[in-house]
Amino acid sequence: MRNFFVVLFFSALIPSVSGQQALPLKMGSESMKPLTKLVDTSLQNSLEEEIMSNETWSHLISQKKMAVGIVDLSNPEKVRFARINGNYMMYAASLPKIAILLSAMDAIEKGELVETQEVKKDMRLMISKSDNAASTRMIDRVGYAKIESVMTDPKYAFYDEENGGGLWVGKRYGGGGDTNREPLKHLSHAASVTQVCRFYYLLANGQLVNEKRSKQMLNIMENPELHHKFVNTLDIIAPTARLFRKSGSWKTFHSDSILVWGKESNRRYILVALVDDPDGEQIIRNLVKPVEKVLKKPEI
Repeated sequence: MRNFFVVLFFSALIPSVSGQQALPLKMGSESMKPLTKLVDTSLQNSLEEEIMSNETWSHLISQKKMAVGIVDLSNPEKVRFARINGNYMMYAASLPKIAILLSAMDAIEKGELVETQEVKKDMRLMISKSDNAASTRMIDRVGYAKIESVMTDPKYAFYDEENGGGLWVGKRYGGGGDTNREPLKHLSHAASVTQVCRFYYLLANGQLVNEKRSKQMLNIMENPELHHKFVNTLDIIAPTARLFRKSGSWKTFHSDSILVWGKESNRRYILVALVDDPDGEQIIRNLVKPVEKVLKKPEI
C-alpha cells in the first residue's frame, strides 16, 4: 500500500517535469516569439549547404520551382527556423486545406458553424485522405469570405500581401462554383513555406483559435492515411514518431507539410516543401534524411 501511494505521489509530479513532452506545448503566447524572428544562422547555412549540394534541387531552387522550410522543435525554449524561397508563394494543390480546417474551427468556436457529426467526419476526411468532396462541402459550409478573413486576420497573417502572400483557398476542389483567387498571382490554392511553417508552429503551441481547438486540429491531422512523400520515408526511419500532416499534388505541383514528434527530442520538427517538377513526389521523399542530418548537426 505504501508503494502505491509513493507511485501516486510521483505520478502527480510528472506533468510539471515533462509537460513539454505533450502537444500542444505549454509555452504561453506571452513567451512565444514570432517564428520569423527565430531564423537561426547556423541552421540556415547548413540547410542551404545541404540542399544546394544536390544539383537537381539547386537548379529548382534557382528557378523558384522549389521551396523548403524547417523548424527545429527539439528545445521548445530555443526554437530554430530556416527556409529557402520562404516567402515565394506557389500553387499547392491540397496542402491549403489546412486553411479550410482552421477557418472551420474558428467558425465553430464563434457559433457560425454547428459542429455536427457530418462536419467532424468531413474535416477528418479532408485532412487524412485529402478527400475533395469532403473539402468542397467544408468550403461551401464556411464560404470563401470566411476563409479569406481568417487567413488575413492580423492575429495570424497567414496571407500577407506585403510578404509574398501565403495560405489561400479560393476554389472548390471539384468542378463548378464561383472562385475567389488571391490578389497577387491569382492562384486558387496557394501556400508559401514560411506561412505553412508558421501554421504548424502556432498549432504545436496551441495558438490556433485556442488550446482546445488546436488540440482538436492536431487530432484530426495525426495519423495520415496517405503514405507517400514525407510519410513514406518517415514510416521507415521513424516508425514510432507521431506524424501530423497535410500534402497536395496536381500535375507537376507537389507539396507536403508535416509536424514530426518523435519519442526522443532530437526528432521533433516541422518540415514543409513545395516543388514544381514532374518528379516532385520523389524529391519530397528524398528530402527527409538530408533535413534530419541538418537538424542534428551541432550548432556552430
